[in-house]
Amino acid sequence: MKSLIVFLLFFGFVISSYSQKKPQKEEGKIDVINLPEIVIKKAGADFSVYIPDKNPDGNVKRVQEKFIAYDLGKDNEDYDEYLLVMQIKKGTLSATYDEKGKLIRVVENYKNVVLPSQVIYSVYKKFPGWTIVNDKFLYTQEEGDIIKKQYNLKIKKNKEVRKLVVRPNGEIVKGL
Repeated sequence: MKSLIVFLLFFGFVISSYSQKKPQKEEGKIDVINLPEIVIKKAGADFSVYIPDKNPDGNVKRVQEKFIAYDLGKDNEDYDEYLLVMQIKKGTLSATYDEKGKLIRVVENYKNVVLPSQVIYSVYKKFPGWTIVNDKFLYTQEEGDIIKKQYNLKIKKNKEVRKLVVRPNGEIVKGL
C-alpha cells in the first residue's frame, strides 16, 4: 500500500512538471545581451559614443569603467575643447571633448598589460623559443570609430631583440 502511494505521488509530480509551459519568445523580439558601444552623454542631436575594449587586464577595465562613470558637469564651459586625462601606474586614458560636451577622441596607452591569449599564441607560434619581455597596448577612437587597436611587443631570444606590432586577434602586422 505504501509503495502504491509513493508511486502515485511520484507519478503526480512527474506529470505536473511536464505540463509546465516553457516561455516562448514573441515573434520579432531579440534578446540583447551585450552592447558594443556606450553612449556617455547626449548633447543635443549629437551623441558621445565610447566603445570600451575587451582587454583581459583588470587595470585597463577599471580605468575604462571610471571613464564611463565620469561626469563632465559644468567643467567644460567656456572652452573650445576639454581634455580629460586619467592615469594609473601602467598607463593613461586621454579624452577630448568639444564645447558642447561631445566626446571627440579617446587615446589609451598602457604598458605591461595582460595580453589576450590570441596574441600570446600567435607570437609563440611564429617565434618559438622567444620570450615577450615588454608590451604596450595602444587604443584610439575618434567619434565612436576605432582608429588604432594594437599591441607593441618586444621579444627576445638570447641576445637578439625584435619589435612586433600585433592586433588583438593575433595577426602580426609588423616585425616578421
